[in-house]
Amino acid sequence: MKHLFYIISLLLLCACGYTSRPSYALDEAQALMTDDPRQAYEKLNALDVSTLGDSATIARWALLYSEALAANNLYAPSDSILKIALSYYSRHDCPLELRRAESLKQSIGRLSSSVPDPLIEARYIQKEKEYYLYVERTKREQAILIALIIITLTVAVILWQRQRLKLRESQNELLMAEASGLKEQVRLHNADASELQRKLHELLDTRFSLIDSLCTTFYESQGTKNERKAVADKVKAEIEAVKSDPLIFADMQKAVNSCRDNLLDKLKADYTDIKPEEYQLAVYLACGLSSRAISLLLGESVDNVYKRKSRLKLRLKAMQCPHLAEFMEIF
Repeated sequence: MKHLFYIISLLLLCACGYTSRPSYALDEAQALMTDDPRQAYEKLNALDVSTLGDSATIARWALLYSEALAANNLYAPSDSILKIALSYYSRHDCPLELRRAESLKQSIGRLSSSVPDPLIEARYIQKEKEYYLYVERTKREQAILIALIIITLTVAVILWQRQRLKLRESQNELLMAEASGLKEQVRLHNADASELQRKLHELLDTRFSLIDSLCTTFYESQGTKNERKAVADKVKAEIEAVKSDPLIFADMQKAVNSCRDNLLDKLKADYTDIKPEEYQLAVYLACGLSSRAISLLLGESVDNVYKRKSRLKLRLKAMQCPHLAEFMEIF
């Protein structure tokens, strides 16, 4: 695209340099018009009208050529060349040149009685042909210019559309990559959750899940006092077994670290001053136990469990730990 603009600019510069030469010849002819009109006529006649650059130069040549004919009392078979100047200057609001052309028209009319010169007539007719060639060339150049502009605009639009498509493709690829990454994260998260759930259910032959269920039953059981007492005794026995068995707590830690990417090890590394009771609470939270179940395992009220959870959460947030986002998932 850039090279195309360079070529067009070079052609325009060449065209400007070419049209400057006929303008110089017209200046010479105009300077000779008073002292040597014959020489001025010869210079004007020597110019190839079909190669002149623009309509303004053509109109100036036509006016000077008609003036040279009148100055040398040469017979013109028609006023077609003068009409070129008249038409241009009347359309472009050039009053001085228009008056000169109108005056020449009257002079040429008076010269119509002059004796025709075959050579002058032949030259005149030749200049008319050259002018028609110029008109045809101008039409071709205009058509080529219009086609070139259309092609340039078409190429620009195509390149712009291609750039937009490339940008859209890159955006789509980026979105697809992000979607794929999110999908993989969801898959891993689901896998971790499933693995944690499996390990927790396997722990002590599903005893872990049973304890959580019994803790809930302790608060929600219905029936006689004896039934409630029997349920409570059973729940207490299970809870005491969990609280007093260090192997169960160790298995809980292993299950959490295995399924949550060593979450508890990261917690110890980031929070080196963590208290044992805070760590125990974090383990129960990471196992997914309810606040009621945790209250029974810790021997505290549910309100105290909520308060301890809030304090632990605030401490972790205040520390701005590297793995803070992972720690917040357990609350």
